[in-house]
Amino acid sequence: MSDLIDFRSDTVTRPCAKMRNAMADAQVGDDVYGDDPTVNRLEALAADMAGHEAALFCSSGTQTNLLALMTHCQRGDEYIVGNSAHTYKYEAGGAAVLGSIQPQPLDFEPDGTLDLNKVEALIKEDDYHFARTRLLALENTTAGKVIPQSYIGDARAFAQTKNLAFHLDGARAANAAVAQGIELSELTGQFDSVSICLSKGLGAPVGSVLCASRDFIKEARRARKMLGGGMRQAGTIAAAAIYALENNILRLAEDHENAAYLAGKIDDLGCADFSVASVATNMVFVKIASKVLIELNDHLREHGIILINDPDRLLSADAPYVNARLVMHKDVSRSDIDLLIKNVHGFLLRS
Repeated sequence: MSDLIDFRSDTVTRPCAKMRNAMADAQVGDDVYGDDPTVNRLEALAADMAGHEAALFCSSGTQTNLLALMTHCQRGDEYIVGNSAHTYKYEAGGAAVLGSIQPQPLDFEPDGTLDLNKVEALIKEDDYHFARTRLLALENTTAGKVIPQSYIGDARAFAQTKNLAFHLDGARAANAAVAQGIELSELTGQFDSVSICLSKGLGAPVGSVLCASRDFIKEARRARKMLGGGMRQAGTIAAAAIYALENNILRLAEDHENAAYLAGKIDDLGCADFSVASVATNMVFVKIASKVLIELNDHLREHGIILINDPDRLLSADAPYVNARLVMHKDVSRSDIDLLIKNVHGFLLRS
């Protein structure tokens, strides 16, 4: 399995030798008691890098996002969110199921933003018939697209004017910062809370951090315990996260460059059955003819390349093409991309 080239996601990365050494050498304690020195160091580092007072280390971005929603909102409150955002669509409905928080979704704009005029129209009146609108949640990046800094400033001012809290699902916030040539804190510091994933492009084996004010994190820590998220000797995985934050942010530019390189190579194929739909940061969305999808996916796996985990999920009876996401990460090299193109080209020539 370790020899496979995997384009499914940047979650599939494996720890490098230096990261493994850091994990092996980590000092540990009981984090629930606040005694794990490596977790404490990670949380201080993450908070500083994100431009916030404090941070909380959790097992996943799903958990950090849920903790943020549950801390910002009470039972029967509402948050406004994009209808394909992870906090709404891809996190098992946790806000509604576990937090009794009502989502109010709306369509993303093509650039990944939410139209603030449409957001305003969704804010409920102060009337006991309605859920209380408490929070505006954004995502950056979304489908690889970077939200402009100017928009974030406008959305921040809007949220303050409307007395809304302001949360960022920043699973790939580091990608967004690197793409714009800015410090992470410049992007994330404008939010009341931010979730940052450590196990995607940054390459840690597990974990996300929630960054916010000290009082906010104190409340979120209580909710983490209630959700079963208290970890004991977590310093071993926290050491990997520290290594990721200290060494793997700037290298994300290489993933962005590789995405552009892959898009160019696909364009060079000049084939309608396998063409670029869009490319942004570390993601290339490829339009693949439905008639060849499954056979192509099987062909690539036979040659040590994982393209799509479940191609049947993408197929629709009346759709001649599907959009598949190819994700660049630290375990994908230029030679890996060249091998993918070679095998795609060989398959298309024979089919």
